[in-house]
Amino acid sequence: MIRKVNDAITTLSVPFARFGRIKVGGRGTLVRLQDGSVAVFSPVALTPKVKETIAAMGEVKYIAAPDLEHHIFLGPWHKAFPNAKLLGPEGLREKRDKQNNDVVPFSTIFSAKTKLQQKIDPAFDAEFDYEFVDGHVNKELVFNHRPTGTLIEADLIFNLPAHEQYSRAGPDNRAETGLATKIWTAINNTKGDAYWQKMLIWFGTSTGNKPSFNESMARINQWKFDRIVPCHGDVIETGGKKIFQTVMQWHLEKAAAQAKKAT
Repeated sequence: MIRKVNDAITTLSVPFARFGRIKVGGRGTLVRLQDGSVAVFSPVALTPKVKETIAAMGEVKYIAAPDLEHHIFLGPWHKAFPNAKLLGPEGLREKRDKQNNDVVPFSTIFSAKTKLQQKIDPAFDAEFDYEFVDGHVNKELVFNHRPTGTLIEADLIFNLPAHEQYSRAGPDNRAETGLATKIWTAINNTKGDAYWQKMLIWFGTSTGNKPSFNESMARINQWKFDRIVPCHGDVIETGGKKIFQTVMQWHLEKAAAQAKKAT
């Protein structure tokens, strides 16, 4: 499912089942910058239709693997767009080497030690905020497209069920079907106070370095955004900032306490 979200952003939504059973969906995001170039986040399979979509948008100048998991198509994308700058988190190059993936030349590797000083280039930096959430177990890169107020993320927040991503998978393969999917969806949604997703993040995905994770959430909370484009589940078209604050409530509270203690 290829959808033009607005004049700058197009999403590439695909069916994907984790472990072959849990329907979480997958999504790549294309952003057309004001200079006419294109940034690609979490690249999915480079099909003829995707190539056609990109050709109508502009020249691919940036390709971002947003964490240690969303990288398997980097090889084909680099081969198709060899002049694009590749962005990724620390540890990804080593992981790809161990998995015998195609060798790709990263132009920017985000590091926990240098992330606050990290820059891409003037054109990219003029339009995007970005944060390396090194405290996330998957080493997340989160981006905010300032001109459209759109947060682009991979595994930071899930918004299941993955209706759009399974919208063309057929009536017997709907986003909500299957016991494992129903259980995972009950945990990884953004409804109400999102209690179970809060619990999963608090006791699971933020345990790489919780103080650093808290600080990252506080920095992201300072950004201006209304839409959230996740890799897993439906796009949150509006009200995304409030949902982010709800899901990350405990981390934002801890970040405020950490900052107060530091002073």
